[in-house]
Amino acid sequence: MSKYARPNVQNMQGYSWGEQPLDTETIKLNTNENPYPPSPAVDAALANLGAAALRVYPQPTADGLRDKLAKLHGCARNNIVVTNGGDEALRLALTTFVNPGGHFGMAEPSYSLYPVLAAIHDAQVVRVELEADWQLPESCADIWNRASVELACLVNPHAPSGTLTDAEDLRRVAAAMNGVLLIDEAYVNFVDPQRAYDATPLIEQDNVLILRTFSKGYGLAGLRLGYLLGHADLITTIIDKTRDSYNIDHISQVLGTAAIGDQAYARETWAQVRDARRLLAAQLGQLGLFSVPSETNFLLVDVIEQPVTAERLFQRLKGAGILVRHFSAPRLQDKLRVTVGTPAENHRLIATLTDLLA
Repeated sequence: MSKYARPNVQNMQGYSWGEQPLDTETIKLNTNENPYPPSPAVDAALANLGAAALRVYPQPTADGLRDKLAKLHGCARNNIVVTNGGDEALRLALTTFVNPGGHFGMAEPSYSLYPVLAAIHDAQVVRVELEADWQLPESCADIWNRASVELACLVNPHAPSGTLTDAEDLRRVAAAMNGVLLIDEAYVNFVDPQRAYDATPLIEQDNVLILRTFSKGYGLAGLRLGYLLGHADLITTIIDKTRDSYNIDHISQVLGTAAIGDQAYARETWAQVRDARRLLAAQLGQLGLFSVPSETNFLLVDVIEQPVTAERLFQRLKGAGILVRHFSAPRLQDKLRVTVGTPAENHRLIATLTDLLA
């Protein structure tokens, strides 16, 4: 560690990303990527990109893509800022709305990048323990207000459980908060349409941001593209004051526009993931590996009733060429998070688990 690093950076723990396979035979069910490729429209847009367009700077605020997103969500361009992945959106929200040394709120457990970004910003983390069913306690807004929380992040559907909080419950939290509420909807595309979940009307409130990403629903994790929806006052502050200049390159703007334009393809892949999720949950249950009902593209699987620990099963799967995720955090040590893969990948997972647990 460099002696020149700030004290809070010297003392913090960095983010631990999912392991990357070293060979092509290993299947990757540990980082919640979409099992299906991007739309053919993205392939066509990529093939038509000319290098000459890279000579000049990209459109500074990605207005063409913002207009497409505004039409998709039924809002205005000034309700959207495009970001270099959802992670940049989180960092921008912290930089813009949390004072150095201020207070940042989150649920516990949750996305492990949140406290890392807070530590970089030298902010104090105020954690609210989720209920046994992974839902928010009614007191969460009061807890954050008493601690002078300036920004709180809630991932919905929740990670790593996959559970969904109703939009009305989120509206009540935001209305009771003194600070900004960021609703991280990284996995929202996989929510069952019958749930009729839609939090976008909440951006009419002046303290709500909603994070979306192209990484999951649109199969573009390698592109690093995301965006924030929010009240125009929040978004304008980010665009005009804290966002990096030219933060979205020309290639990302073109490919993101192509992906958004093919909603039929995207929705078909989301439906396939939902179908595979239901089947995989049932097959795991037959092996005694029961999971929390999920509205995401992953399952949080309980290993507590097995003769082997979750960590040991994680290692055995890895040895068999299947990567899943194990966390050492409280409430998660006896569980594995498993990404929904292709039918062939899911079949191999079930066959391997059947052998390992026999």
